[in-house]
Amino acid sequence: MVHPLADAYGAAPLDPRTAPAPDYGTGALCDVIPAAVAGFAVPGMPATRLELAPADRVCVFLVDGLGWELIQRHPDEAPYLTSLLPTSRGGTGRPLTAGFPATTATSLASVGTGLPPGAHGLTGYTTLNPDTGRLMNQLRWQPWTAPDVWQPHPTVFELAEAAGIATCQVSSPTFANTPLTKVALSGGTFHGRLTGEERMDLAADRLAAADRSLVYTYYSELDAMGHRHGVDSDAWRGQLMMVDRLVQRLAGQLPARSALYVTADHGMIDVAFDEESRIDFDEDWELRAGVAVLGGEGRARHVYAVPGAAGDVLAVWSEVLGDRMWVASRDEAVAMGWFGPRPEPRVLGRIGDVVAAARDDMAIVAYRTEPRESKMIGLHGSMAPVEQLVPLLEVRS
Repeated sequence: MVHPLADAYGAAPLDPRTAPAPDYGTGALCDVIPAAVAGFAVPGMPATRLELAPADRVCVFLVDGLGWELIQRHPDEAPYLTSLLPTSRGGTGRPLTAGFPATTATSLASVGTGLPPGAHGLTGYTTLNPDTGRLMNQLRWQPWTAPDVWQPHPTVFELAEAAGIATCQVSSPTFANTPLTKVALSGGTFHGRLTGEERMDLAADRLAAADRSLVYTYYSELDAMGHRHGVDSDAWRGQLMMVDRLVQRLAGQLPARSALYVTADHGMIDVAFDEESRIDFDEDWELRAGVAVLGGEGRARHVYAVPGAAGDVLAVWSEVLGDRMWVASRDEAVAMGWFGPRPEPRVLGRIGDVVAAARDDMAIVAYRTEPRESKMIGLHGSMAPVEQLVPLLEVRS
């Protein structure tokens, strides 16, 4: 089926109002856990209009980088996931939207707080800290910023635990004490397990350990292969086959009265290594003019202007990139709902004076100042369907 997100493709000239804003409140990542545990009647849980059938035991398995369109393209490598596509989004056979930008730190915070980016405040891979004037990497949490100040809202796991729901996370031990885990996934008990198989087995065990339970588990290796080798590589396809087996393994162990939801933080797209596909900000004097700090990532840029230059930066970026990217001012992006319906005042300064989101298969890289990120083959972040649409596959026992 053709999702409404695809309607914006081919529109010319590119008007930022044609950008397909995420379905916050009805079918975005922030709605998953509030909808899945609605039957528990947890006090303080964020509201959502996404409807999912109640279950006594809820497991959310988030696979980093498992985009909706990527599953559709690989039925041979992912036969079990493919068989579950009709169950997505409450049996409608439709995907969710990740949220903007479609990047891990933002999406995990949306899942873990039940709030859109404009509320939880993790508005991109890197964003400006208005209090310091420095760029903050929200995945690596550099430079250090007090987590509970940067993201002050309780997580859905803390709310569930306080309501007497047996709550835990099952993930790699690497993530046990990271600031991102603290702001997005704290609450209940963290269980570190090295292999995917161990995580699936323990997730099933923890689901069965109480009459009412909420278990979150996570797998990052698919995303890593996509960045390193691209989603058109044998290495990535091999990881997709592993994910397919892991989901089937967990589904086969669900205790009675359980619901398993398989989702993702974003999809991914391979971007060619040529001057047309990868525009180097560090070497482009036009794009650099009037820019104090470049944030975000290649396909979803926050552009922070020097004082008084925001209008000029918007005009230049729109002229140079406007046929390939949705380019908007901060006020426009906020008004169009890119970051959610009502961004909090403390968050507004983290959003670029100019926000640029790629529609075409291209990216704004920075080979000198962002060497690691600029060398990645697979990228994500924008509102293009391949990176924005994610599954909400469902298995019940």
